[in-house]
Amino acid sequence: MIISCDDPELSPSQEPDALEAEGCSVSSTYYSESIEQHSTSSELHSPTLRDYQAILKKYWGYDDFRGIQRDIIESIGSGHDTLGLMPTGGGKSITFQVPALAQEGVCVVITPLIALMKDQVMHLKKLGIRAAAIYAGLTHEEILVTLENCVFGGIKILYVSPERLGSDLFKVKLGHMKVSFITVDEAHCISQWGYDFRPSYLKIADIRKIKPEVPVLALTATATPQVVEDIQDKLSLNPKPASFNVFRMSFERKNLAYIVQTSTDKHTDLVELLEHSIGSAIVYVRSRRRSKEIADLLNENNLNATFYHAGLDSTTKDVRQKDWQADRIRIMVATNAFGMGIDKPDVRMVIHIDCPDSLEAYFQEAGRAGRDGRPSKAILLYNNSDERKLQKRIADNYPDKEYIRKVYDHLAYFYQVGIGSGAGYTFEFDVDKFCRAFKHFPIQVYSALNILTNCGYISYTEETENKARVMFLIGRNDFYKLENLTELENELIIVLLRNYGGLFTDYNYIDESFIAQQIGLTLPQTYFVFQALDKRHILHFIPSKKTPYITYTQRREDGDKLIIPPVVYEERKQQYAERIEQIISYAKNSHICRSRQLLKYFGEEKSTDCGICDVCTNFEPADDEKKSAEECILALLNDRQKHHIRELRQLNLERKALDKALEHLLYEEIISIDGAYLSME
Repeated sequence: MIISCDDPELSPSQEPDALEAEGCSVSSTYYSESIEQHSTSSELHSPTLRDYQAILKKYWGYDDFRGIQRDIIESIGSGHDTLGLMPTGGGKSITFQVPALAQEGVCVVITPLIALMKDQVMHLKKLGIRAAAIYAGLTHEEILVTLENCVFGGIKILYVSPERLGSDLFKVKLGHMKVSFITVDEAHCISQWGYDFRPSYLKIADIRKIKPEVPVLALTATATPQVVEDIQDKLSLNPKPASFNVFRMSFERKNLAYIVQTSTDKHTDLVELLEHSIGSAIVYVRSRRRSKEIADLLNENNLNATFYHAGLDSTTKDVRQKDWQADRIRIMVATNAFGMGIDKPDVRMVIHIDCPDSLEAYFQEAGRAGRDGRPSKAILLYNNSDERKLQKRIADNYPDKEYIRKVYDHLAYFYQVGIGSGAGYTFEFDVDKFCRAFKHFPIQVYSALNILTNCGYISYTEETENKARVMFLIGRNDFYKLENLTELENELIIVLLRNYGGLFTDYNYIDESFIAQQIGLTLPQTYFVFQALDKRHILHFIPSKKTPYITYTQRREDGDKLIIPPVVYEERKQQYAERIEQIISYAKNSHICRSRQLLKYFGEEKSTDCGICDVCTNFEPADDEKKSAEECILALLNDRQKHHIRELRQLNLERKALDKALEHLLYEEIISIDGAYLSME
C-alpha cells in the first residue's frame, strides 16, 4: 500500500476512511482493498427491487419508496437514460444515491449548488457512504486526490460543479473511472428556454462522449413542457430524445397555501405575519444589502433572525445555516443563494418580500415550506410598484447591444489588451474600480459580461473564493526566542501549529473563520493579529479574498465587429420578458386558484381548486363592514395630518375589510399615500 500524506507519523494500518479524512491519496496498489465495505452482493448481479429496498432500509431507515422514486431508480438501474420531474421536497436525492450504492463504480453527480454538495457529502459520510465533492475553491492537490480515489474505487458518489467538467484533468481522470451512471441535478439549467440557463451545463454533452455507454439521470423540480423537451435533446446521445424514460410527479402541494398579499407597507406586514405565526421561516429578498436590512428590522421587533447571501465567507454561511436548521435561529432572511438542497422539513412559512422574476424561481423557493406535509404558507407580498420594478429588470438584464460592445471595449482599455491579442489571458476583475473608471453601473456591467460570455468572447467567473495562505518565516526552534508576544498572538500560533502541517517549508491554505472561532475573535480581529505577526516577520500572511475573473476565450476584437446573435440576445430577452409577464399575471390574478395557476404553468392541465390559497378563501367582506372600515380610516385622517400606515393596526379592524376600504379610498382619491404615510386629500 502506497500512501501520500502530510503526516509522517500516520500509521500504515489505518483504514481507508481514516486516510481520506486525513487528506491522503490512495494509489493503485490499494485498489483491491478499497472496494466499498458497505456494498451489497447486488454488485455481482443486476440489482433488483429487493436490493434497492434493502439499501434504503439500511441507510435511510425507510421500508419502501414513495411517489415515482421506485420508477426512476429501476429505470436508471436498468441502464436507461432517465428524466425525473419531482417537486421540491419530493426526495430527488434518493433516486440517485440508492442505485449508486447498488452498482459497481462511482456515480458522478453534476450540480451547480456548492451548499448542496457539502451538505449531502457530510450526511452521506455520517451514514458510512464514501462521497466527495469537487468545486471552485479547492486546491489542485485536493482535486487530484479526490479524482484518484474515484479512479481506484475509494469513492462511491462524486459531486462535481459544472464548471469543472471542461478541465483536462477531470476529463482524463473520468476516462479511467468505472462510472455507474451520471446524474444531472437541476437539469433545467441546460436549457436555453429555462429560467436559470447555465452555459457550463452544455459541457455535459462532451462528458457523455467520454463515457457513451454510461446512462444519464436528469432531475429537476421546475421545468415547463418546452424545457422538458430541451433537456432530453441536449443530453441525448441520439439524434432524437425518444430514448429517455420520463417520469413525472405531480407538482401539487396539498398542504401548502400559496398566498399573494397586497401590501402598501411591506415592512409592517412582514413583521405582523411573523409575529402572528410560529415555527421556522425563510424571507427571500433580492439583494445582499437588503438581506441584512430586513434581518435587522426583524431583530429590532424581537423576532429572532439572521441573514444569508453568497458574499458571506463559507464558515459564516455554515454556522448560520446550522443555527437555523437546529432552530437556534427562527427566521432566515436570504437571497436566492440559500435553500438549495437544505434538508429542513418543518419550515412553516416562506415569504417573498421582493418579487422573484419567474414563476420557476418562485415555485422552487416557495416549495421549501412544509416538506413534512403539515400545513404551511408561501406568501408573496405584492404592490403596484413591484410591476414597475420587474419591468425595469428586463432592461437591466438585457442592456442595448451598443452598451454591451462598449463594455467589451472598456475591458480591453482596463486591461490594456490590444486588438488581435489576449486569447487565453485571465484577469482579476474589480467591478467597483472598473465602474468608477468608465462611469458604469454594476448591474448593467454584470449583465453585459454574462451576455459576452454566452457569445463566447470572454468567460466571466463570479466571485471565486481564494483561501488565505500562511508560511512561518522562522524555524520551529526559534519560537522560544520570541519576546513580547501578546496572548492572542500566542494563541493564534498554537492554533496554526495544532491544525496545519508543513507551515515551515511552504505556504499552506488556512481557514480564517475556523481560526477565529478557535481563539474566540471576529474575522476582522483575527486579520489584525495575523497582520501583527506578519509585520514582525514571524510569518507571511496572504489574506483570503473573493475575486471575480475574466478570461479572454478568443483574441480581442474591435467592439463594433462583435456579433451578438439572436439566440443569445433577442430570443433570451423575449423569454425573460415573458417570464416577467407570467409572474405579474400570477400576482394580479385573483380569480383563479393559485395552485391551479402554478400547476398549469408547469404543464398540469387537470387540477382542482386547493381550497386554502388566498383566492379560494377570499370571502368578500359585507358592505357594512367595508363602510365601517372606511369611516374609521377617515376619522383617523380627519386632522389633515400625515399618519404612518402602521397606525391603521390600532383601529382593530378585520384585515379583509381594512384592505378593501383602503383600496377603495385610494382609488377614489379620497385619501392619498406618500411612501408609508397616509393623508386626507
